[in-house]
Amino acid sequence: MSVTTHNTLPSTSELLQKPLYVFALESEATHEFKDVNTLFVGIGKINAMYNLMKSIHDSKPSIIINLGSAGSTSHKRGDVVCCTNFVQRDMDVTALGFEKYQTPFSAHLPVLEYGIKIETLPHGICGTGDSFVMDHNTEDYNVIDMEAYPLALIAKQENIPFLCLKYISDGADDTAAVDWPEMVKNAAKALKLTLNNIITE
Repeated sequence: MSVTTHNTLPSTSELLQKPLYVFALESEATHEFKDVNTLFVGIGKINAMYNLMKSIHDSKPSIIINLGSAGSTSHKRGDVVCCTNFVQRDMDVTALGFEKYQTPFSAHLPVLEYGIKIETLPHGICGTGDSFVMDHNTEDYNVIDMEAYPLALIAKQENIPFLCLKYISDGADDTAAVDWPEMVKNAAKALKLTLNNIITE
C-alpha cells in the first residue's frame, strides 16, 4: 500500500486486521463488498455520525474506509478520488464573525485534515453537507458529498486510521439528478478495483 498521511500508520497487515467499510447506501457497495465488514450509515451527516459511533462502540475497527459516490466539477465522472481534507459546506456563521465553514467555538479549523493520502490517485477536498448539489460554484472544495466530514472527524477523534475514496458520479450541476442514479451503478466495481490496486502496490 503506497500512502502518505499526516499520522504514523501501522503496517498494511495491521491496518487490514479489522477494517470497516463505510458506505451511505447499499447501492454504492452492491455484491462487490458482500464478503467484508460493511456499515451502511444512511444519507446525511447526522445518520453518518450516529451509525459510525455506534459501530465503533460495538467493535473498534483497525481502519475506517469510507467509500461512495460524490459530485465534482473538476474531476471527471468515473474517477476515483482520495480525500484527506474536509469541510462542512453548509456551516456558515460568518454573520457572527466566524470563518466560513468554521463551527463556532470548536477547536477544529474550518478545513479538517485527516486520513491516508494515496499518492497514485487524484486528490480532492471534500465538501460535506445535507443537500444534493446541482449548482456547485465555489473553488473551496472540489468533491461534494453528504457524509464524509463527520466520518473523518470521528475517526480523527477516536485515533482510528481513515481512508476516504469517492467515485465521481456527477458534475454537481443541473444534470446531477439524472447522472447520479445511472453512474452510481458503476461505483462499487471501480472502488473495489482501486482498493485492490492500492493493497497490492
